[in-house]
Amino acid sequence: QVQLVESGGGLVQAGGSLRLSCAASGRTFSSYAMGWFRQAPGKEREFVAAISGSGGSTPYADSVKGRFTISRDNAKNTVYLQMNSLKPEDTAVYYCAADLSLAIRRTPGTWKFWGQGTQVTVSS
Repeated sequence: QVQLVESGGGLVQAGGSLRLSCAASGRTFSSYAMGWFRQAPGKEREFVAAISGSGGSTPYADSVKGRFTISRDNAKNTVYLQMNSLKPEDTAVYYCAADLSLAIRRTPGTWKFWGQGTQVTVSS
């Protein structure tokens, strides 16, 4: 069982930056692929970025490529999402997810563990 707690959300103006953090419980953090997803009001949850256990694979959604960076610190059991050049369309609840699968999938339903989410609001 893995418990995930997100932090770092908030209100920011367009063009600004935020860094989200996700702290995970458990002793085998490096065995888990970690992902960030987001859900805007009235929309389905969508993939944002993910990172393999070793950090060697980091796929991104096209909408955030070049603006967001995912990273992890296995010694701290924490994954981060650095978000730069934020746009109003990035406004959503951002969720952290974890899974033991070796293949990183972009479908939310394939991820086993989820955090409660943190709100990110970007004003124009």
